[in-house]
Amino acid sequence: MYRSFNTPLVELKQAARLLTILFLLPIVLAAGCASLPTEYPKTESNALEDYQSTALGKRWAAAEAEHPGESGFALLRYGHNAFSTRIAMVDLAEKTLDLQVYIWELDETGRILAERLIRAADRGVRVRLLVDDMGLAAADKGVASIDAHPNIEIRIFNPFAHRGNSTLDFITDLDRVNHRMHNKIMIMDNGFAVVGGRNIGDHYFGVNQDTNFRDLDIAAIGPVVRDISKVFDHFWQGNWAVPIAALVDHPYTEADLKTVTAELQKTIAAGNYPYPTDEDSTALAEKITDAADIAIWAPGQVVWDDPSRLVETGEAGDMIEMLHRKIENVQESFTIESAYFVVRDGGVERIKELVDSGVKVRILTNSLVSNDVLAAHAGHAKYRKRLLEVGAEVYELRADAGVIKKNWQGESRAGLHTKAMIFDEQTLFIGSFNLDPRSANINTEAGLYVESPELAAQLLAYMDEGILPEHSYRLKLDDDGDLVWITEDDGVEVRYDKDPLSTFGQRFMSGFIGILPMESQL
Repeated sequence: MYRSFNTPLVELKQAARLLTILFLLPIVLAAGCASLPTEYPKTESNALEDYQSTALGKRWAAAEAEHPGESGFALLRYGHNAFSTRIAMVDLAEKTLDLQVYIWELDETGRILAERLIRAADRGVRVRLLVDDMGLAAADKGVASIDAHPNIEIRIFNPFAHRGNSTLDFITDLDRVNHRMHNKIMIMDNGFAVVGGRNIGDHYFGVNQDTNFRDLDIAAIGPVVRDISKVFDHFWQGNWAVPIAALVDHPYTEADLKTVTAELQKTIAAGNYPYPTDEDSTALAEKITDAADIAIWAPGQVVWDDPSRLVETGEAGDMIEMLHRKIENVQESFTIESAYFVVRDGGVERIKELVDSGVKVRILTNSLVSNDVLAAHAGHAKYRKRLLEVGAEVYELRADAGVIKKNWQGESRAGLHTKAMIFDEQTLFIGSFNLDPRSANINTEAGLYVESPELAAQLLAYMDEGILPEHSYRLKLDDDGDLVWITEDDGVEVRYDKDPLSTFGQRFMSGFIGILPMESQL
């Protein structure tokens, strides 16, 4: 997730908020006020009810009957396969495709998936796409043109009134627009779903030339998919989801759709996506077809936050409640991989209680140089020493992590975007939820909780790979109680006494942000 360091924050102290408003007031006055539409047509629709009417639905029905009370799960560890799986889902869909995402980048993978969705709609598949407005990058024209397809409907979550200039909304309507939809869900024919941490963009699928994320999704078949669809329908039907057609200044037509489709196809043909999309899709389609035989069957449930509850009551969502319940029952180990890790005082105390009771707590998060959100690192940095003092193991991903630094052209900077947890090596959670205040109290999140030692073992192997010394730094305290970062280069131990490979400017800005009254927004 990309969250700009300059994003406005709702709980700044009064002086900081006043300064911001005074600085931007001339812009607001010059631009004038804008408001969202309150009355517009909104077609009613729901997930496919007869999910066993498709070829794959029929194929999987017998397996579901053999595993009562369970669903089938598989990890999508690496970017190439994660993207090919999504393309295969589009190609295999017979009746419906539902996609819910925080960010949709206008890059190679974003264009390819969009064009593939148009193809699916051309052959009669109903496509519903719900995108958070934070991730649209003022792409109203292209989005509305695609929405002109009779089989595609696109809705925008919590849209900005000032189209193309969200800063004005943060000044004039901060309490509303501060809440974002961080969910990442894709569902094919209400029979196969992917849930996890990946947005749509090159960074998430290992094909960006400069920076790529270590990330994770989980695929599912079985009853849990119907529950995931209910979550999608809840967001889709709610007042937070506004049709793109209601936000643009004129109706878009089939002519606009044809123009955008032609532009997509031309740009894709001239692009640099490095893998054979059709061949990969065919190979993954075979695996999806055989998913019932390949998947690990186990009890599982979707965990999600209701946006109305977060906003109207101010209470924490179901996600954080699930985490609290699981932590209360942990006996031996709690293993965490979280892109943004801001525990605050209460989190440190809870981890101390776990360690004191004999629980091994291990954390992998971003280092200063690998983190794409400087403010999030500042929030994490404040608690590193205390976490070590109470007995937690803390690792930070190297920006040159060998586990993902090799992309299709050579070297690329690494970043961590995974959001996963394992409890006692028996149960696990994978989704969009970071262990930070924003995920806990402000944004909506979604993920899958699964009770499976076998799947937990696979996830642990993935997480163990991330903490290898060639991929991460292990943080320790030296004899004077100061932080040291320990890693290996070519098998030789290397130690740093400040954030590795960082500049003075990065460290200064991280420290400065750390003293600002913005922790509840990180």
